[in-house]
Amino acid sequence: MSLAKQLEEYLGLKTMPVAIMFQATPPPGVSRVAAAGPSSCTYWKRAAEGETFYTEAADHYQCPIGGYTHGVDLPPAQTQELQDVVGVMVGLGYIRQEEVAHIPRREQVFGVAVYAPLDQTAGEPDVVLIRGNAMQVMLLEEAAGAAGAGSSTAMMGRPTCAALPAALKSQCGVASLGCIGNRVYTDMADDELVYALPGKHLPAVVDKLASIVHANQELMKYHRGRMPAPA
Repeated sequence: MSLAKQLEEYLGLKTMPVAIMFQATPPPGVSRVAAAGPSSCTYWKRAAEGETFYTEAADHYQCPIGGYTHGVDLPPAQTQELQDVVGVMVGLGYIRQEEVAHIPRREQVFGVAVYAPLDQTAGEPDVVLIRGNAMQVMLLEEAAGAAGAGSSTAMMGRPTCAALPAALKSQCGVASLGCIGNRVYTDMADDELVYALPGKHLPAVVDKLASIVHANQELMKYHRGRMPAPA
């Protein structure tokens, strides 16, 4: 059974995990995305639904925040839009101005980003994105911790796309609460979270998942057995 299928079965995922690879040039046999999306995270949804494609820098211009976190050099118009969006967020009290400089960003030159369903990916992804509920992300983080790849930071908040550079930089799993933009563009349910896992850790994490899931099932029986009987 593939790592992707094991991941889905152990966790009971409803959404296919997505593989993302940042490369200098497009890979052979993979087409550029048919149309630019309104956000960079829109491409996650397309890949989870079965599409394999790559994006160029221009395909991220419609989402200045996503472009920024992905390491895209934005043209003047998009740079101004980014400043305007940040200004609106600050004005709404959504973020503080001093937070902006600390938003994670890819530092490498952006060539192309390749997106694919994890089970259709050849080679090692840079990042695997897993979408699940709190219980599923809990199990995943426990397995990542057992594999030596557990989160080295507190759970992240907005923007969700910042989880990618955070995982790449730390080379550890990163759990994200998501953000309202991501939830709109990807149809993410209110009770779902995102987990970004560096692809190199996927085999070890999946290997630990079986024992972690089994341990939690047994511990659930133990803890329920300690509950007082109903009056």
